[in-house]
Amino acid sequence: MIDPCQPVPSLGDSLDAAAALLRGAGRIAVLSGAGISAESGIPTFRDALTGLWARFDAGDLATPEAFERDPALVWGWYEWRRMKVLQSQPNPGHLALARLAARGPQVTVITQNVDDLHERAGSREVHHLHGSLHAPRCFECGRSHGFGPQIPDEPEGGRRLAPPACDHCGGPLRPGVVWFGEMLPEDAWRAATEAIAHCEVMITIGTSGLVFPAAGLPGLAAGRGKPVIQINPTATEHDDCARVALRARAGEALPALLERLG
Repeated sequence: MIDPCQPVPSLGDSLDAAAALLRGAGRIAVLSGAGISAESGIPTFRDALTGLWARFDAGDLATPEAFERDPALVWGWYEWRRMKVLQSQPNPGHLALARLAARGPQVTVITQNVDDLHERAGSREVHHLHGSLHAPRCFECGRSHGFGPQIPDEPEGGRRLAPPACDHCGGPLRPGVVWFGEMLPEDAWRAATEAIAHCEVMITIGTSGLVFPAAGLPGLAAGRGKPVIQINPTATEHDDCARVALRARAGEALPALLERLG
């Protein structure tokens, strides 16, 4: 637990403390949030509504009701978001996590992000709590579909794009993300809680600790006696359960942490 009454340790001291916790750990669980993707230039959920999209509210577009009301508008917005992701590249934070796993420990990434930057960086065990922009499914029958390798053309702000039809039932495809009012994917949530139960150290990266139930995972780890390392430029709701806090961006802290590990 971070003591708010004590001076914040230097980044170097915090890196040494984090490296001491990780050294020799065979199983590491990682919870990543929007902060690590933002370092690759991907707008956060709220920030994504820029330009002509700024006249829309993200909360009004991210619901089943919004899709039923105007599927072409919602599909157009998510295709714009998918285009932004495909134009971006993994940053040093993503790459460092993959390198950490390559050193030998089992690194399970639990992400709140709907992009594929962890996978593109080389991480092999990634569980998406909030779904993925790259895994659409039928709004009617729920059957999974895929996209081709091409980057979609940019839909201008507010442009409506008719969603493709399901090749099974003919219903419209919907983005494969978790909308407001929907449950998290059971498989991903089960994998996340199992990773917490079996890890020796947990790392949280770029997450504010405000979005539940994912925000409860660091507390679950700390409650089981697992040390939690937090990586974020500012204090978060996870300070109460963090053993070590690295006040830095993921792209700075994670490569430096690997250097400390040798």
